[in-house]
Amino acid sequence: MPRPAALLAVLTPTELREFLPESLLTQLRSLAPTFQLLDPTGLTPADLASALATHNPEILVACWKTPPLPAALPPRLRYVCYIAGSLKRLLTRDHFNGSLLVTNWGSSISRTVAEAALYHILACLRHASHWAVAMHQPGIAAWKSHPTDARSLFCRRVGIHGFGPVARELVALLRPWTCPVSVFAPDLTPALAAVHHVTPAASLEALFAENEIVVELAPLIPATTGIVTEKILRLIRPGGVFVNVGRGAVVDEAALLRVAQEGKISIGLDVYTTEPLPADSGFRALPSVSLTPHSAGPTIDRYPDAGAFALKNLRAYAEDRPLEAVVTPEIFDHST
Repeated sequence: MPRPAALLAVLTPTELREFLPESLLTQLRSLAPTFQLLDPTGLTPADLASALATHNPEILVACWKTPPLPAALPPRLRYVCYIAGSLKRLLTRDHFNGSLLVTNWGSSISRTVAEAALYHILACLRHASHWAVAMHQPGIAAWKSHPTDARSLFCRRVGIHGFGPVARELVALLRPWTCPVSVFAPDLTPALAAVHHVTPAASLEALFAENEIVVELAPLIPATTGIVTEKILRLIRPGGVFVNVGRGAVVDEAALLRVAQEGKISIGLDVYTTEPLPADSGFRALPSVSLTPHSAGPTIDRYPDAGAFALKNLRAYAEDRPLEAVVTPEIFDHST
């Protein structure tokens, strides 16, 4: 493949600054003889369609603020490099019917999501949500009971549902705590388990019943929607921890709320079936629940990780090498 003739980046000044600092932007500009930068602020989809027709790029670099692409793409467009994650606002399923290549940020954000899972585990064990409120209130309730019921992560059994890039990064983060880790995932082979030093769980039920901490990281596909039922949640023993930084709809959220309200286990959530989390959600009133607003990753200081990953893919495209994190029609269908 010859060097791409034209590249159009449709990014706001904020997206440009956060994802592509000057050193990365300089490299991006060098990839094609014709480089155009378009600020999508205030652009309608019709405006973007007109701009695409005018520029007729071979490569389009897009992000959160890029308007939806028109049904009829410019004739020269071959590759959409999406710097962020979900493409549902940018593309439709019909865009995949031709030869269009599409990539997203892939596993470049996995370590920050894994870090968020670790945060929730520690917050649950140390009752951080309770103390975050109580220590700012006067009176005896603002000090620890004796003996304290805070617990350590060291040597605790951890179960992980799913074994994608985030789960693998979490396993690495847990090593200093010497936690035995078991995993339930249909695609976990014995060889993969051996490489990552994890033990395959016999079933989802066994994963929840045999571990003190369970982390939900399964992908949201038809087969996993609502798979974590009330019966399965109740297999976690009193004093246990359940953390979800994967996808909210994998869990029966009404059942999870009922379990949370009993206060027998601690729960950490970054994802929800309905987002933003409704103001009247029952989870908000529970001191045993640690809540974050779907902010597991990437953190703002790590946005350049995604920018560097996009640049790596763009360079691979220019050199006719395989791309990473290619979004296939099947992946697009199952994404959220």
